[in-house]
Formats: sequence, structure tokens, C-alpha cells
Amino acid sequence: MMTPNLLGALAVLALFDSKARALDNGLGKTPPMGWNTWYNFRCDLNETVIHEAVEAFLDYGLLDVGYEYINLDDCWQLRRDMNTGQIVEDRDKFPSGMTALGDYIHSKGLKFGLYSDAGLMTCQQRPGSLGVESIDAQTYADFGCDFLKYDNCFSFHLPPQQRYQAMRDALNATGRPIFYSLCEWGEQDPATWAPPVGNSWRTTPDIGQRPTWSILMKMTDLNEPLWSTAGPGGWNDPDMLQVGKGHLTLAEQKSQFTLWAIMKAPLLLGNDIRHMSGEILEIIRNKKLIAINQDALGIQAHVVWSSEDKDTVKGQQVWAGPLHGGDFVIVMLNRGALNNVEITVNWNDIPDFYTETTTVVLEDLWNSKNVTAKGSFTTHVQAHDVAAFRASPVTTAS
Repeated sequence: MMTPNLLGALAVLALFDSKARALDNGLGKTPPMGWNTWYNFRCDLNETVIHEAVEAFLDYGLLDVGYEYINLDDCWQLRRDMNTGQIVEDRDKFPSGMTALGDYIHSKGLKFGLYSDAGLMTCQQRPGSLGVESIDAQTYADFGCDFLKYDNCFSFHLPPQQRYQAMRDALNATGRPIFYSLCEWGEQDPATWAPPVGNSWRTTPDIGQRPTWSILMKMTDLNEPLWSTAGPGGWNDPDMLQVGKGHLTLAEQKSQFTLWAIMKAPLLLGNDIRHMSGEILEIIRNKKLIAINQDALGIQAHVVWSSEDKDTVKGQQVWAGPLHGGDFVIVMLNRGALNNVEITVNWNDIPDFYTETTTVVLEDLWNSKNVTAKGSFTTHVQAHDVAAFRASPVTTAS
């Protein structure tokens, strides 16, 4: 019987090649956690909104559980200075300027993120960074930027590897640590080339402002097979969380948060964090799932068992992945519309898991209770919902 520590070591060795290729800028050892303006405010962001969001961020205790980035998406910038070529912020919306805004965010113990584009223009036709990467990278560093989301509009089909590498080199040359988030939409398989380029890379199209459950599952299915490409320093990114946006059921929001957490995806909130209910806060402040997302081993959980028809009323899945110290995360997902569906996880379905004779404690990550099981475990899961557990061995037969 292999010990938990040996299991963890083998998991690391199995992914050694992909981790060796990770971008070495000292950042992204665990997935980033924070908030982004796009899906709630789009271009209606301004200095007042950001100040209010920062205060709410702190009042709701998000920093206390690990969220730290306040990220401005498109439309903060207006034009280029005709003399210096530098990006100029929209002073009607941000009269104090980006440097002052960054200082304010930093004064609250948070980190400051900005948005740019690897094309001639951003998606909202503001100045892009193609060909002027060094100027823009230095400008962002001077602003005090800690995170850069780098989009892919108006690129005229130029190879993304070259465009994204140019900004990587420009950011590194500034000497300021800036988390580098590639938003290439997964179009040219960034998981195959992005690990040495960025700290995260989008594996999917935009999730949209009001995605359905079907779209949520599509994003999940695009991201899941790429599990072996991610790890400390670089993460697969299936786009932002929709928790608190109001168009998904509470079970669906809980499911997205769970799946994004175990896939080691960036936990970037896309809602209006100034106004959140207790139910939403209970989801996004789930410390047990946040600990899974921030686990030092950094191995993305993936599907270990699936029913034959995963998209109809009978769709079921079991997900699993190893954690630092020898534990595992196990999630049973009811993709279908039927309530109270019985889902079973068998120890034999989970690679490198314990033997059939191992008794395991299953800590329920959504409810304050533990159960023990040996060889397999069965539970009932409601429609579009999950059951999530942290598994630890108890005894092993001699």
C-alpha cells in the first residue's frame, strides 16, 4: 500500500514535464482570487464604482478568505498620448487617474488589475498593445498594476504565441511582478503553448453575461480534459464565476463554484459585489472549497467516471483529484434535470486512490458533517447540483 505522501510525490512526478515549462515570474503558485468588472459593469465602470466595490470587498470579508484582486476590464482607457505614445486613462470616469486608484486599492491591502489587448484595439475599440508592448507594460507597472488581463481582439489573425510572448517579455522587463492572464479564448489550444508564457490562459470562449446551465457545462467540458497542463505558476481558465449574477439557480451557482474550485481555475467574481445576499456569500466564502482551489499540490481534478449520456436528464459524473498531504477531493455532479439522483463513487475508479479495503473519512464540503465509507460511497444529488467531499484514509487492512 502506497502512503499518502508517496501518492502525492507520484502525482507531482506525473506532471513534472508540464510544470517544468511554467512561466517563472514568481507568481500564480495558486490560482488568483478576486473580482473583475466586465460581466456586471461592462463600460459603465468609473472611479466611484471601484471605490464602492473595494469597500464592499472588505465589508463582506472577501479578503479574509483569500480574494485579493480588484481587476478593471475594458473601457478604463481612452486614447494614446500623441507625444509619448502612452495609454491615457478616461479622466471623465477616473478623474484621479490610474496611479491614484492603484494607490487606493493597495492602501486597503488589495491588488490592482488592468486590462489590455494583444491586437491594435481592445474589444471595445480602445487602444490595444500590439507593437507597443514595452511602452504599455512600463505604463502599467508605473500605475502600480499587479494583474494584466490580455485580450485577443483586432489581432488580424497574427500568431497568438508571438503576440502574447511579446507582452510577457515586456512585463518581465519592467521588474514589477504582474500576474499575466492570457485571454485568447482557447481558439488555438493555448494549453499546449501558454504555460511558459502566462500565469493563466483562457481555455474557452466568453461565458457571457447570462449563461445557461448548458453553457456552463460546455465551459466545463472544454476545460476538464486539459487537467494535466495546469499547475503552480500556470492555470487553465474557463472564464469568470457567475455566482451572484441572478440568472442561475442557487444549486447551479454552487455547482459552478465547486467545479471551478476543484479545477484550480481562477476564482474571479463577475457579479456586483456591492450587493450580495447571505446565500451568495455562503457560496463564495466557502473556506473548505477555497482551500481545495488553493491547495499547494496544484493538480486539477478531472472526471473519473461518467454516465453514458451526460447531457440529458440522466447525466451524472464523478470528479476526483489528489491534494497535498495525501487527501483527495471527490465531487459527484448531477448534470441532469432529475432530482434526488443516486450517484456512486467507487474507489477503483479513482487513479492512485486508496485500495478497496481502505476506510475513508469523507468531509462534506457544503455541510458540516463527516461520513465514513469503504470501497465505495453513494449519495443522492439534486438537479444541477453537486455533492463535494475531502477524502482522508482512516485504516488499511493488513
